[in-house]
Amino acid sequence: MTILDAKEKRPLEGGASFSLANRIERLIWQIVWLLLARWNPPFFSPWRVFLLRRFGARIEPGAAVAPSVKIWLPRHLSMESFSTIGPGVDCYNMAPISIGSYTTISQRSVLCAGTHSISDDHFQLEAHPIHIGSKVWIAAEAFVGPGVSVADGVVLGARACAFRDLRETNGVYVGNPAKFIKLRTEGANKVRGSQ
Repeated sequence: MTILDAKEKRPLEGGASFSLANRIERLIWQIVWLLLARWNPPFFSPWRVFLLRRFGARIEPGAAVAPSVKIWLPRHLSMESFSTIGPGVDCYNMAPISIGSYTTISQRSVLCAGTHSISDDHFQLEAHPIHIGSKVWIAAEAFVGPGVSVADGVVLGARACAFRDLRETNGVYVGNPAKFIKLRTEGANKVRGSQ
Protein backbone atom coordinates (compact mmCIF):
# COMPACT_ATOMS: atom_id res chain seq x y z
CA MET A 1 0.00 0.00 0.00
CA THR A 2 1.38 3.39 -0.97
CA ILE A 3 0.65 6.59 0.90
CA LEU A 4 0.13 9.43 -1.56
CA ASP A 5 2.38 12.47 -1.62
CA ALA A 6 0.84 15.18 0.56
CA LYS A 7 2.57 17.94 -1.42
CA GLU A 8 0.83 16.78 -4.57
CA LYS A 9 -2.53 15.61 -3.16
CA ARG A 10 -2.92 18.26 -0.40
CA PRO A 11 -4.89 16.27 2.22
CA LEU A 12 -5.06 19.35 4.47
CA GLU A 13 -7.25 20.86 1.77
CA GLY A 14 -9.42 17.77 1.35
CA GLY A 15 -7.19 15.70 -0.92
CA ALA A 16 -6.75 11.94 -0.50
CA SER A 17 -3.94 10.23 1.39
CA PHE A 18 -4.62 6.83 -0.19
CA SER A 19 -5.52 5.51 -3.63
CA LEU A 20 -9.12 5.09 -4.70
CA ALA A 21 -8.65 1.29 -4.73
CA ASN A 22 -7.48 1.36 -1.10
CA ARG A 23 -10.41 3.53 -0.05
CA ILE A 24 -12.91 1.24 -1.80
CA GLU A 25 -11.33 -1.84 -0.21
CA ARG A 26 -11.65 -0.30 3.26
CA LEU A 27 -15.23 0.82 2.62
CA ILE A 28 -16.26 -2.69 1.58
CA TRP A 29 -14.51 -4.10 4.66
CA GLN A 30 -16.31 -1.67 6.98
CA ILE A 31 -19.69 -2.56 5.49
CA VAL A 32 -18.99 -6.31 5.79
CA TRP A 33 -17.85 -5.96 9.42
CA LEU A 34 -20.88 -3.84 10.32
CA LEU A 35 -23.41 -6.17 8.70
CA LEU A 36 -21.86 -9.56 9.47
CA ALA A 37 -19.68 -9.23 12.58
CA ARG A 38 -20.14 -6.18 14.78
CA TRP A 39 -23.55 -7.17 16.12
CA ASN A 40 -22.87 -10.83 16.92
CA PRO A 41 -22.08 -12.25 20.40
CA PRO A 42 -18.54 -12.71 21.74
CA PHE A 43 -18.51 -16.49 21.22
CA PHE A 44 -18.86 -15.97 17.45
CA SER A 45 -15.14 -15.15 17.27
CA PRO A 46 -14.41 -18.01 14.81
CA TRP A 47 -16.86 -16.38 12.38
CA ARG A 48 -15.14 -12.99 12.76
CA VAL A 49 -11.74 -14.62 12.24
CA PHE A 50 -13.12 -16.28 9.09
CA LEU A 51 -14.22 -12.87 7.73
CA LEU A 52 -10.86 -11.29 8.56
CA ARG A 53 -9.05 -14.10 6.75
CA ARG A 54 -11.25 -13.59 3.67
CA PHE A 55 -9.99 -9.99 3.59
CA GLY A 56 -6.33 -11.05 3.85
CA ALA A 57 -5.58 -11.22 7.59
CA ARG A 58 -3.17 -13.95 8.67
CA ILE A 59 -4.67 -15.44 11.81
CA GLU A 60 -3.58 -18.73 13.37
CA PRO A 61 -5.91 -21.21 15.12
CA GLY A 62 -7.19 -20.26 18.57
CA ALA A 63 -6.91 -16.50 18.06
CA ALA A 64 -9.95 -14.43 19.05
CA VAL A 65 -11.33 -11.06 17.98
CA ALA A 66 -14.12 -9.17 19.79
CA PRO A 67 -17.09 -7.84 17.77
CA SER A 68 -16.51 -4.19 18.71
CA VAL A 69 -12.92 -4.13 17.40
CA LYS A 70 -12.06 -1.60 14.66
CA ILE A 71 -9.55 -2.94 12.14
CA TRP A 72 -8.48 -0.45 9.50
CA LEU A 73 -7.13 -2.93 6.91
CA PRO A 74 -7.37 -6.70 7.55
CA ARG A 75 -4.53 -7.66 5.19
CA HIS A 76 -2.15 -5.72 7.44
CA LEU A 77 -3.02 -7.85 10.49
CA SER A 78 -1.33 -11.05 11.64
CA MET A 79 -2.17 -12.89 14.86
CA GLU A 80 -0.45 -15.98 16.19
CA SER A 81 -2.21 -18.80 18.07
CA PHE A 82 -4.34 -17.93 21.09
CA SER A 83 -3.80 -14.19 20.80
CA THR A 84 -6.79 -11.98 21.59
CA ILE A 85 -7.96 -8.55 20.51
CA GLY A 86 -10.48 -7.37 23.11
CA PRO A 87 -13.58 -5.17 23.03
CA GLY A 88 -13.28 -1.68 21.60
CA VAL A 89 -9.66 -2.05 20.46
CA ASP A 90 -8.69 0.30 17.62
CA CYS A 91 -6.26 -1.52 15.33
CA TYR A 92 -5.23 1.38 13.09
CA ASN A 93 -2.99 -0.71 10.87
CA MET A 94 -1.94 1.54 8.01
CA ALA A 95 1.27 -0.51 8.21
CA PRO A 96 1.41 -4.19 9.23
CA ILE A 97 0.66 -5.07 12.85
CA SER A 98 1.74 -8.49 14.12
CA ILE A 99 0.61 -9.98 17.43
CA GLY A 100 2.41 -12.96 19.00
CA SER A 101 0.92 -16.08 20.54
CA TYR A 102 -0.89 -15.93 23.89
CA THR A 103 -0.92 -12.14 23.75
CA THR A 104 -3.88 -10.10 24.95
CA ILE A 105 -4.75 -6.66 23.64
CA SER A 106 -7.23 -5.43 26.26
CA GLN A 107 -10.33 -3.30 25.92
CA ARG A 108 -10.16 0.10 24.24
CA SER A 109 -6.41 -0.10 23.58
CA VAL A 110 -5.07 1.61 20.46
CA LEU A 111 -2.49 0.08 18.11
CA CYS A 112 -1.62 3.02 15.87
CA ALA A 113 0.72 2.39 12.93
CA GLY A 114 0.14 5.80 11.33
CA THR A 115 1.44 9.28 12.07
CA HIS A 116 2.28 12.55 10.32
CA SER A 117 5.57 14.32 9.73
CA ILE A 118 5.37 17.43 11.91
CA SER A 119 8.35 18.95 10.10
CA ASP A 120 6.61 18.75 6.72
CA ASP A 121 4.57 21.80 5.67
CA HIS A 122 2.07 19.45 4.03
CA PHE A 123 1.78 17.21 7.14
CA GLN A 124 2.84 14.09 5.20
CA LEU A 125 1.22 10.89 6.44
CA GLU A 126 3.64 8.10 7.41
CA ALA A 127 3.09 4.47 8.40
CA HIS A 128 5.42 2.22 10.42
CA PRO A 129 4.85 -1.45 11.39
CA ILE A 130 4.13 -2.55 14.96
CA HIS A 131 5.36 -5.89 16.29
CA ILE A 132 4.01 -7.27 19.56
CA GLY A 133 5.68 -10.41 20.90
CA SER A 134 4.30 -13.51 22.59
CA LYS A 135 2.69 -13.63 26.06
CA VAL A 136 2.34 -9.85 26.09
CA TRP A 137 -0.45 -8.02 27.87
CA ILE A 138 -1.40 -4.62 26.50
CA ALA A 139 -3.70 -3.48 29.32
CA ALA A 140 -6.91 -1.45 29.06
CA GLU A 141 -6.78 1.80 27.09
CA ALA A 142 -3.03 1.58 26.48
CA PHE A 143 -1.50 3.11 23.33
CA VAL A 144 1.18 1.55 21.11
CA GLY A 145 2.58 3.96 18.54
CA PRO A 146 3.98 3.65 15.02
CA GLY A 147 7.12 1.56 14.60
CA VAL A 148 7.09 0.18 18.15
CA SER A 149 8.27 -3.36 18.91
CA VAL A 150 7.19 -5.01 22.15
CA ALA A 151 9.38 -7.83 23.53
CA ASP A 152 7.99 -11.18 24.65
CA GLY A 153 6.28 -11.24 28.04
CA VAL A 154 5.92 -7.47 28.40
CA VAL A 155 3.07 -5.87 30.33
CA LEU A 156 2.10 -2.38 29.16
CA GLY A 157 -0.03 -0.99 32.00
CA ALA A 158 -3.49 0.49 31.70
CA ARG A 159 -3.52 3.83 29.83
CA ALA A 160 0.26 3.68 29.33
CA CYS A 161 1.66 5.03 26.05
CA ALA A 162 4.50 3.28 24.20
CA PHE A 163 6.24 5.55 21.69
CA ARG A 164 9.53 3.60 21.69
CA ASP A 165 10.40 -0.09 21.70
CA LEU A 166 9.68 -1.99 24.93
CA ARG A 167 12.82 -4.14 24.83
CA GLU A 168 12.99 -5.76 28.27
CA THR A 169 11.67 -9.34 28.03
CA ASN A 170 9.05 -9.83 30.78
CA GLY A 171 9.28 -6.13 31.61
CA VAL A 172 6.44 -4.15 33.15
CA TYR A 173 6.00 -0.66 31.68
CA VAL A 174 3.70 2.10 32.91
CA GLY A 175 3.04 5.79 32.33
CA ASN A 176 3.15 8.29 29.49
CA PRO A 177 5.64 7.85 27.98
CA ALA A 178 5.91 4.24 29.15
CA LYS A 179 8.82 3.51 31.48
CA PHE A 180 10.19 0.19 32.67
CA ILE A 181 9.47 -0.36 36.38
CA LYS A 182 10.17 -4.05 37.09
CA LEU A 183 10.17 -7.59 35.76
CA ARG A 184 7.11 -9.82 35.93
CA THR A 185 7.20 -12.34 38.77
CA GLU A 186 8.30 -15.95 38.23
CA GLY A 187 5.49 -18.28 37.23
CA ALA A 188 3.11 -19.28 34.48
CA ASN A 189 3.23 -15.94 32.67
CA LYS A 190 6.99 -15.71 32.38
CA VAL A 191 8.30 -16.38 28.88
CA ARG A 192 10.29 -19.62 28.84
CA GLY A 193 14.04 -19.32 28.54
CA SER A 194 14.22 -15.69 29.66
CA GLN A 195 16.03 -14.56 32.76
